[in-house]
Amino acid sequence: MTANENTSTKSATHMFEFGAPEPVLNNHISEYTGVYMDTLGEYYRPPVSLSGLADLMNANPHHNSILHFKKNMVLKWFKPSPLMTYNTMQRLALDYVVTGMMYFQVFKNGFGKIVRTAWLPSLTMRRGREQGVFFQLNKDGSKTEYKPGEVVQIIEPDLKQSIYGVPEYLGGIQSVLLSEEAGLFRRKYYKNGAHMGYILVTNDADLDEDTAKKIQKKVQDSKGPGNFRSLCINIGKSTAKEPVQIIPVGDIGTKDEFERVKNITRDEILSMHRMQPGLSGIMPETNGGFGDIEKIMKVYHELEIGALQQPFLEINQYVGAQAVVFNKPVWMTEK
Repeated sequence: MTANENTSTKSATHMFEFGAPEPVLNNHISEYTGVYMDTLGEYYRPPVSLSGLADLMNANPHHNSILHFKKNMVLKWFKPSPLMTYNTMQRLALDYVVTGMMYFQVFKNGFGKIVRTAWLPSLTMRRGREQGVFFQLNKDGSKTEYKPGEVVQIIEPDLKQSIYGVPEYLGGIQSVLLSEEAGLFRRKYYKNGAHMGYILVTNDADLDEDTAKKIQKKVQDSKGPGNFRSLCINIGKSTAKEPVQIIPVGDIGTKDEFERVKNITRDEILSMHRMQPGLSGIMPETNGGFGDIEKIMKVYHELEIGALQQPFLEINQYVGAQAVVFNKPVWMTEK
């Protein structure tokens, strides 16, 4: 190798990047695909991902808390009966507020009278092609078929179809996803050293190809969690005083919009559930708080809980008895 060739090899400028952006969450959960027949033609497919709705519960603390609050409001005034136990109602209520539908199986005696009901999970239930027929999808890939009259389905109405129910909060899913993305981004931001990546600059005219590859591998192996792009540059000839410089990209004090995003999505989630902040466990930012909680609860019961109880009272029509009964709040019985 000649002297010129050696100089050319050593003084070459090296540049590489690492930490390519990574998608934090997919967006398929909010897609409304419509109701279509399964490939085998036995049952209809739900218009939204039911497992996705279940996963969404853990994506945001406010969304999760409000769903359980609504379930608890159904249970608070519920009076158990031989045909509808507390445990069965608890499962039906959670299914309904999360997926917008609930299923239960009826058991009859030899005279055709209903003597017992049992909860069926809305996540795995499918409405069959034949009228009154339902299927339950099992974990092993098999299906359990229920004959007409064995299963009762109660749904939250949907304007686009009448086969399955959809939850009321469907239009606010993007706010829940944005809140989770902001939270995950913040965690990775801190783990990455409170910066959104950096530029590593070296000034070495004698940096050969083998050494450059070793530096690239070491930096790539030592990088923090994904979603942050960084860049490494070697400038062969430079008048810089420092041979190695690390230039951070992004600063927590000026670039981070985390708190603003979280507050906006929180308010949107409360709005999509029509939930008062004082009932959702949120701490007030002012000394005045959210007002008289007792008055708020009375108004909430008048506007929301009464309507929430109606689908469950509809169960009585199917079983032909007073299986579901709700007690009145104390303030309604006081003189």
